[in-house]
Amino acid sequence: MEIYGHRGSAGTHPENTMISFQEAARVGAIGIELDVHMSKDGELMVIHDEKVDRTTGQKGYIKDMTYAQIRKLDASYKFKKKYGACPIPSLAEVLEWIATTPLLVNIELKNNVFEYRNLELVVLNMLYHYGLKDRVILSSFNHNSLVRAKSFDSTIPTAILYSYQLFEPWTYAQSVGADALHPNFRTLNDVIVSAAQHDRLAVRPYTVNNADKATELFQMGCDAIITDYPEKMRALFS
Repeated sequence: MEIYGHRGSAGTHPENTMISFQEAARVGAIGIELDVHMSKDGELMVIHDEKVDRTTGQKGYIKDMTYAQIRKLDASYKFKKKYGACPIPSLAEVLEWIATTPLLVNIELKNNVFEYRNLELVVLNMLYHYGLKDRVILSSFNHNSLVRAKSFDSTIPTAILYSYQLFEPWTYAQSVGADALHPNFRTLNDVIVSAAQHDRLAVRPYTVNNADKATELFQMGCDAIITDYPEKMRALFS
């Protein structure tokens, strides 16, 4: 089973930072998952929340701050300076590094609260620039965003994110042109995994941090798991 590092190695390193992504690569994850918002001046920034508060200890919305303002912040707040200062990276910075590795990358389009103008097109153009289209999955809780991405490039792989039970999620995913299910692991059972894979949809649940649950999902036949602890999960399935 493939292992994706959730926001890098978020259980052990400051989430969505370069050192977190590098740690996921070091321990053998096949890929990383990251989140993208857009700054006031149109830069794509890698951070999970709409606000900077939780990860930096400062206050403000990404959409209301410029790239220069965001780069002055330290995203290591939760780790009490254990790793030194960790800037919030731009998507360009991360992709430039990814291009030097064999990693896959799951980019979550974080436009389910604020609709960032042309987010999908800007992300796609950046993927083309770095030659990474064949190593990416675009996911979102905003499924309209995934449809828009497909309208720009019908061959870009997409995955629906969802956290609650859906009726026949494999059927719904196909209705929006998605290629995979990225569900909260609690919503999964054998029937869903089997039906999705019968319809050629990959199943990659999030955020799987418990070894027993990971083993159960492996036995169900999930294609991958997304975890905060890629080193632990990599050891489990090595």
